[in-house]
Amino acid sequence: MESGLLYALAAAGLWGVYLFALKRYFVGVHGAVLTVFVNAAAIAWYLPFAVATGGNGLPAFPPMDAWSIAVFAGTVVFGALAFIVSVQALAVGDVSYVAPIAKIVPVFVVPIEVLVLGAYLEPTAVAGIVVATTAVYLANYEGGDVVEPFRRAVHSRAAQLALVSAALFAVSDVGRRVVLDGFTFPTRLWVPVYLGSVAVVVVPLALRRWPTTGIRPFLGKFAVTGAGVAVAEHVTALAFASVPASIASTLVNGQAIVAVLLGCVLLGEPGLRRRLGAAVLAVVGVGLIAV
Repeated sequence: MESGLLYALAAAGLWGVYLFALKRYFVGVHGAVLTVFVNAAAIAWYLPFAVATGGNGLPAFPPMDAWSIAVFAGTVVFGALAFIVSVQALAVGDVSYVAPIAKIVPVFVVPIEVLVLGAYLEPTAVAGIVVATTAVYLANYEGGDVVEPFRRAVHSRAAQLALVSAALFAVSDVGRRVVLDGFTFPTRLWVPVYLGSVAVVVVPLALRRWPTTGIRPFLGKFAVTGAGVAVAEHVTALAFASVPASIASTLVNGQAIVAVLLGCVLLGEPGLRRRLGAAVLAVVGVGLIAV
């Protein structure tokens, strides 16, 4: 299996643990507040590593024209907007309807990459993407008719926002691939710049949703979680620099399966059998992609 696929799978595992930690240890803290402080902690952890492993310190920005700067800025802004929209979707709708739709990011990534970037995917890889995306959807689903979230999208603002967030994440993922591979943007520079930029974009929302108890009780948890995010973002960047966005995005979004399995096993949440089935389906999808 090529290194890019291994990086993506490792990223899925790391982000899955991160999602579980957010649910387990940060109850009552708004996602925007989490993003600001966890990203800040991640940058603090990551910068010494980036400087120490670079020989000459932190790498310089590569030569960038107006187009590459626009793509880079768009990648950051779309990623931040996607996060804000997904938070809003969860605020106005049930998780059982929002989460499955919000995780179908690869459905949007594939046509963008093929039509806009002219990428070519082997038929087995396309089949693997479909299977793995279905697995992520099922892992997040919490009962009832499996197509009900899409029926409801016609009238439900929450479902519509979830679809928008998935599309925005897809644009950001494709942009990440272009920046890291097409522009050969250094990974050790991308990680702090991307994390810092997203944090800055969501600061206004964080200030509006500041926890009434303050952040002091969570500072230690922010620091520990930030270390994990630093590693996860680095591995994610390596994945997007190595394989097409459609494949990297599909595998990295497998984080949802890791998170829900951890929730079932460690927190006693329902649906373990269905989610184990989704995990098996995801493995099949990964196998098809790796063929």
